[in-house]
Amino acid sequence: MVRFLAKRIGMMLLALFMIVLLTFVIEHSIPGGPFTQDRKVSPEVEAALNEKYHLNDPLPKQFFDYLGGLLQGDFGPSYKYTGKTVNDFIENGFPVSAKLGGITIIFVVLASIPMGILAAVKNGRWQDMLIMAIATIGVTIPSFVIASLLIYIFSFRLGVLPTFGLDTWKGYILPVITLGGYSVSYLARQMRSSLLEVMGQDYIRTARAKGLSETKVIVKHALRNALIPVITVLGPTIANLLTGSFVVEQIFAVPGLGVHFVNSVSQRDYTTIMGVTVFYAAFLLVMVFAVDLFYCLIDPRIKFEG
Repeated sequence: MVRFLAKRIGMMLLALFMIVLLTFVIEHSIPGGPFTQDRKVSPEVEAALNEKYHLNDPLPKQFFDYLGGLLQGDFGPSYKYTGKTVNDFIENGFPVSAKLGGITIIFVVLASIPMGILAAVKNGRWQDMLIMAIATIGVTIPSFVIASLLIYIFSFRLGVLPTFGLDTWKGYILPVITLGGYSVSYLARQMRSSLLEVMGQDYIRTARAKGLSETKVIVKHALRNALIPVITVLGPTIANLLTGSFVVEQIFAVPGLGVHFVNSVSQRDYTTIMGVTVFYAAFLLVMVFAVDLFYCLIDPRIKFEG
């Protein structure tokens, strides 16, 4: 177990280092800088700003200076917002995105798994076809189209839900459905296919031959093994939902982490781009690692030794 943990943590650190390096190289390979697009800044002021933020230093020095600050938990200052740091954006934006994502995760789990189980149990019947039709629509239609339809129907036509903000509980309904629509559809399809595969195994036939009810066969024997592929997908899905969706947060004016990332890209705010990317990548790696650890709880036959 210790060997497994050490190996996985080492791989996570290496992956995170490569993400930092690639992001740094890509954003600095684009011509210009964070102050070149501001027409009000004179060449002298721009040169002074570059000197202040050490943007005139060689790129290797800039990278290792940033890496040194990153090891201390400092994501650096924002180049476009005076007196603001990337840590401020993360501390203010992530709780909003995490709260919205947490509610969405509950919605996704409570909707997708029962849908997948029902579709598998009713394989080939109208319930299965209806659920798969809904899941196919949810997977294929982009989130911004779903958001536009929901806003048009429930806000403009019916006037029962707000179009932006999270001031009341009603404000969460449309963003949650939009943010979780794809995940519900994808996980429902995954749950269905996984459960159908497990239901065809020999030990399921043996359980039925012993006279167990169909409910006990599914809950006690089939569901635990069928959940393993679903959990594999659920880990990165949770990370994506908790860190927020750039598109959904922009459409519904949610002051989360995604808004800061979109603004930083358009303004070439290097440190904010780097900080949000690194934070998101680290969170995703931790969730994937947590999924691996969770396997042994779902299936005791899975061991980490060796």
